[in-house]
Amino acid sequence: MKPAPFAYHAPQTLSEALALLVTHGEAARPLAGGQSLVPLMNARMARPEHLIDINALEGLGFIRGTSETVELGALVRHREIEQSATLRRLCPLLPAAAATIGHLSIRERGTIGGSLALADPAAQWPLMARLLNARIDLATVSGTRSVFAEEFFLGVFTTVMKADELLIAVSFPQLQPGEGWGYRAFARRHGDFAIVAAAVTTALSDSGAVERLRLGLGGIGGAPLALHEVATAWTGRTIDAAAMQEIGYAAAAAVEPPDDLQASAQYRRELVAVLTAEALADALGRSRR
Repeated sequence: MKPAPFAYHAPQTLSEALALLVTHGEAARPLAGGQSLVPLMNARMARPEHLIDINALEGLGFIRGTSETVELGALVRHREIEQSATLRRLCPLLPAAAATIGHLSIRERGTIGGSLALADPAAQWPLMARLLNARIDLATVSGTRSVFAEEFFLGVFTTVMKADELLIAVSFPQLQPGEGWGYRAFARRHGDFAIVAAAVTTALSDSGAVERLRLGLGGIGGAPLALHEVATAWTGRTIDAAAMQEIGYAAAAAVEPPDDLQASAQYRRELVAVLTAEALADALGRSRR
């Protein structure tokens, strides 16, 4: 199929792009990498009357570290994240997640801003943002506002963004020295979105006890989840192989996944238990006391 008719706009500045969003409102959609929007348009699942191509906008392609965070512009490509020496040093979970996105051609074009704005609950960047509670920056003609990920994602393809807002940047906290991380996902075929994905970070004390544990899940509902209660229950405790399995079961019991054509709810719970334990084992293996 081919997309429904639309008007194409190629603004050269951020202010011009924002003005177009005000003018056309709900009838407009920004175009970044196009790796999700264009297929949706071709299938006529998305029918914007106005397509606003933001690829020419300057100042949205940066990757930089601050004293506590890593900041990425909305137009940073997945492949740039995968190859970034800065991110490998300050938040290595992000390049590892980027390397699992689709195929190389998709990573070369797709952007982190586009993925976050689309809010597919099975995609990597919504899960990473939710796990680390990233700060997401939104711009309008009247100014900017920041929303943390725990409030940003509302449901499948649904966020708090308004029609006149453009996602311009995202800021993740750096992983602390010695903080381990793990990411595991299960998909039917290589390059497909995950049926279930699990992400974990761990920080250990000198004695090997948990100082901080973060658990996140994707693909099991309308939006990615951070399992705070399951994670905080292990603060101050030591995690061995039996505990990893216990945490996996606790994660599975804490969620209510849907039944759909891809998998039953029970199958997803079983995947949650297995993938959480595996991601946790990876994170503990990378942790340094």
